[in-house]
Amino acid sequence: MVLDIGETLIRDDRVWGAWADWLGIPRHTLSALVGAVVAQGRDNAEALRLIRPDIDIAAERAAMEAAGVGEDLDESDLYPDVRPALAALREAGIRVIIAGNQTARAGVLLRDLKLPVDEIATSGEWGIAKPDPRFFARVLDLAGTAPSETMYVGDHPANDTQPAKTAGLRSAHLRRGPWGHLWSGTAEAAAADWQIDSLLDLVQLTAT
Repeated sequence: MVLDIGETLIRDDRVWGAWADWLGIPRHTLSALVGAVVAQGRDNAEALRLIRPDIDIAAERAAMEAAGVGEDLDESDLYPDVRPALAALREAGIRVIIAGNQTARAGVLLRDLKLPVDEIATSGEWGIAKPDPRFFARVLDLAGTAPSETMYVGDHPANDTQPAKTAGLRSAHLRRGPWGHLWSGTAEAAAADWQIDSLLDLVQLTAT
């Protein structure tokens, strides 16, 4: 079982709120822009370029870290079903892996939360991001299982469930967060093997 990170395990409120504060704009403005670019099928980072077209995101992120307002995660960022679902999956004897498009620092912060999982990896650590097929090849290497015996769970059809299925994995679309709700009921989301509303649904799925 391999799970995405943003809006699957953790809420992105803190991340986008920090960016809005750093750029000096209302949080609602940036939130709306993120929703707009996602609805257009663009990368959510494009919302930052709508505010500052010449922005160097990596440089700004480094400046935020230096100013003490950089990336952070704590227990409050987790969705309530995360710990009980992960623990139940592990208790059922399932190998549980977290792998998603996040920075290398996010990987460190996630490990500090001591979640009940076997492995944690991020695109920043691998140098490869979804939906690149090489990301899912790395996922399978980490899982040590055949594609047909591996499930990828995420909220974003274009980044998560569709490329996972193309790589031969099973997939579950999670109706959570802006992306999960935006694509819920679409053909793209329906193409996943399962549609779920909570990570606890995975416990039931794996028991059948």
